[in-house]
Amino acid sequence: MSETQLARPRMLFLFSDTGGGHRSAAEAIIEALNLELSEQVETCMVDIFKDYAPRPLNRMPDWYPRMVRIPQAWGLGFHLSDGSRRARLLTGSAWPYVRRSAKALIAQHPCDLIVALHPAANAPILRALSRNRPPFVTVVTDLVSVHALWYHRYTDLCIVPTLEARQRALKFGLQPEQVQVAGLPVAQRFCQPAGDRQSLRARLGWPQERRVVLLVGGGEGMGPLERTAQAIAAAGLPITLVVVAGRNQALRARLEHYPWPTPTLVYGFVREMPAFMQAADILVTKAGPGTISEAFNAGLPMVLYSRLPGQEDGNIRYVVAHEAGLWAPRPEQIVASLRILLEDPGRHAQAVAACHRLARPQAARQIARLLAEKVGIHSSRPDDLETRAYR
Repeated sequence: MSETQLARPRMLFLFSDTGGGHRSAAEAIIEALNLELSEQVETCMVDIFKDYAPRPLNRMPDWYPRMVRIPQAWGLGFHLSDGSRRARLLTGSAWPYVRRSAKALIAQHPCDLIVALHPAANAPILRALSRNRPPFVTVVTDLVSVHALWYHRYTDLCIVPTLEARQRALKFGLQPEQVQVAGLPVAQRFCQPAGDRQSLRARLGWPQERRVVLLVGGGEGMGPLERTAQAIAAAGLPITLVVVAGRNQALRARLEHYPWPTPTLVYGFVREMPAFMQAADILVTKAGPGTISEAFNAGLPMVLYSRLPGQEDGNIRYVVAHEAGLWAPRPEQIVASLRILLEDPGRHAQAVAACHRLARPQAARQIARLLAEKVGIHSSRPDDLETRAYR
C-alpha cells in the first residue's frame, strides 16, 4: 500500500533524457496503459537529473550528447563501474550528495507505483523510501549488456527485454521470481502494419523497382552517418539510399548538397519511421536497443555500423548470433555486408525470419498489464498478445 490514497492509482515513471531510449520506453508504456486500461490510472513522468538532481548533475541530459562523442571514454567508465561491489560503492558515495533530492522527489510525487526506467534511479530512490513504500518496478531499456546499476535487490519486479538480460540479473543477485522477460517497449506505431510495401513506397515517393537501404543514426543524427552514406552511395549497388539525418540540421544540409552518385533521398527528423522501416529492404543503423527492437518488429534485416562501447556491445552479439543482421564498423565492411544481403536472397530471407523470431511487438502492452497488476487492476481487454513480427 502506498503512503497516500489517491482517487485513481498513480504511477510515477522515472527516466532521464540521457539518450532517447529512456523517455521513449516510458512513453510507450504509458501509451499501452491508456490502450489497456483507458484512464483507470494516472501517470507522471519525472526526469531524475534535470528535474531533481543537484548541480551540476542536473545538466546531465545536456552533457550526454558530448559524452558519447568520446566512445572509448564512455566504454571505460561503463566497465570500471559495472559490478555489484563497484555499483554499490558508486551509489553509496553519491548518497550524501543526492539524498535531499531523492527525498524531495518522493515527497512531491505521491504515488501507488514507482517505475524506474533509468539505472541511476534505483539505488537512491529505494534508499530514500520509507518502509511503507509503494511497489517499485524496474524496466530495463538495454537489451543485453545491462549495467549492474539496473539490478537492485530491493526492487519488487525487474522487467527485462531478453533472456540474456534475465541471466545477467540472476548473476547480480536478483531472485528468479523478481525477473520477468517481456521485450523492449516501443511505441504502438512500431507494433502494427502501416500498409503494404507497394502502397507505402508510392505514398513516400520511393521507387518500386529498386531495393531500398535505409540509413539512420538516431534522433540526433549521431555516429559516422555522413561517411557511411557516402561510402554506400559510391559502391555502385543497385539500390535507392534513404538517409535520415535526424535533428542534425547541419548534417542534413550537407547531405542535401552532396553530389550523390546513386539515387539518394535525404530526410531530417521523421515521424514516419514505422512506414520507412516497413517500406525498406535493409536497415543500416547504430546498435541502439530501441532501433534494433523496432527493426525486429518490422522484420527488417540490419547492418550495424556503430555502437557505444560496453553498453551496446551485447546488442551486436545478439543480432549477429541470431542471424538478424551483420556487424560492419568500417565503411568497406558496410558495403560488403550490403552486398551479402542484396546478392544472396536466401541470406536476406534468413535475416527476415530471424527478426520475426526475435520480435516482441506487444512488449509495452505486456508491461502495462504487469504494472496494472501491481496496483490491483486487471486489464479488461482479451488476452490476445502476440509476439510475432507483422511483416
